[in-house]
Amino acid sequence: MRVNHGFHATMTARPGRGDELIELLLAAPSMANEDCVVFLVGRSAGRPDTVFVTEGWSSQEAHTRFFATPAAQELVAALQPLLAGESAYVDELPVGGKASF
Repeated sequence: MRVNHGFHATMTARPGRGDELIELLLAAPSMANEDCVVFLVGRSAGRPDTVFVTEGWSSQEAHTRFFATPAAQELVAALQPLLAGESAYVDELPVGGKASF
């Protein structure tokens, strides 16, 4: 499936809560959504409370539909107390690469 909508997000966890933020993101319901083609979570090597998320979706509509679901709203609500401020988003369309974990 081709990515037609995507973004890269930078999130900063409250001090010492980066691991909790990562755990929640890696358990995100979007990981099981067939319209979510790319979902990568990373962290800064020098600032462990800075977390990066790259998402690629089949369409903007699919992304919007997904984030209107109760499961997605629960995730957003669970993330909020872990975050120190607003997340930053940049338009990105993942086009390929390699990942092995």
